[in-house]
Amino acid sequence: MKKKKNRYAPLLRAVSVMGLGVCLGVAPAALGARAWAEAVQYGPELEGFAYPYPVAQYTFSSQRQSLHMAYMDVHPQNPNGRTAVLLHGKNFCAATWQQTIVQLVQAGFRVVAPDQIGFCKSSKPQQYQFSFQQLARNTHDLLSSIGVSNPVLIGHSTGGMLAVRYALMYPEQTAQLVLVDPIGLEDWKAKGVPSLSVDQWYARELATTEDTIRTYETQTYYAGEWRPEYEKWVQMLAGMYRGAGKQAVAWNSALLYDMIYTQPVVYEFGKIAVPTTLMIGAKDNTAIGKAAAPPDVQKQLGHYPELGKAAAKAIPHAHLIMFSELGHSPQIQDPTAFHEALLKTLAPAR
Repeated sequence: MKKKKNRYAPLLRAVSVMGLGVCLGVAPAALGARAWAEAVQYGPELEGFAYPYPVAQYTFSSQRQSLHMAYMDVHPQNPNGRTAVLLHGKNFCAATWQQTIVQLVQAGFRVVAPDQIGFCKSSKPQQYQFSFQQLARNTHDLLSSIGVSNPVLIGHSTGGMLAVRYALMYPEQTAQLVLVDPIGLEDWKAKGVPSLSVDQWYARELATTEDTIRTYETQTYYAGEWRPEYEKWVQMLAGMYRGAGKQAVAWNSALLYDMIYTQPVVYEFGKIAVPTTLMIGAKDNTAIGKAAAPPDVQKQLGHYPELGKAAAKAIPHAHLIMFSELGHSPQIQDPTAFHEALLKTLAPAR
């Protein structure tokens, strides 16, 4: 009798590789990038990639369609009565906050970490009018549905742009703002970065590979230094681009890049009315569309020490923390230094 082909085989192989790493007491990255590449294919909603805590789904109607937002809601054993909401960046997911969740929960915070629409384990709509206002509304409605009304918002990268928009829309319902290497500290279009159509962004995203991801992350996220423990975050993204849902992932990514490029928040920093801390890696050089810009324009972009200082000056009563040797992802690159500074800035005033 002919054996029926198991359509879940790629997923089972991926789980087997991850399980082997756990059994051996080593990170999956220690198995080597080749083993990852041969085994891991994730679905368009990151099916097959395990998050560190249980994942719930918030289902809602938006723009004449039913969507769902994945999120982790982690409760501390000894609550301090405060909730921290972690907003991920463009090439990140809620899972990349893993170490931060541990630290915050130990400090008594309830922690909510969602995946925004278009990202990771959440819906990838074929048609959606992406805006930071819409994503902020989605997040606000999710938080309301689980009884969170006055959170600390901690936004990284694109999540920083979203956190700013959320605080501007809901100032009376935002306790504190922490912006971790937020993008949007400058207006790339005004500085000369050329516009790319959604179709052009889509073509660029379809060309994404683990090598392009790793190269970019090394140069930008980790200040030119690579460590094996970063590999799982490369494969988290690359696995979706290897899977059958590649086109949906790339299309949503293209729509999101267009949103980021066309909706600057830098001009509204003066309107932020909540206590704000900027946490900046001085070796960060992130700039959306930088690779498409002329060389003379590229030289003007992504100077985070200057951008961080300018943002701290523009935001009323903002506090700036600079990590002199770190890049775009200080919470991953040096979690000890980052979390020490984060918990200090979140400590209640005496």
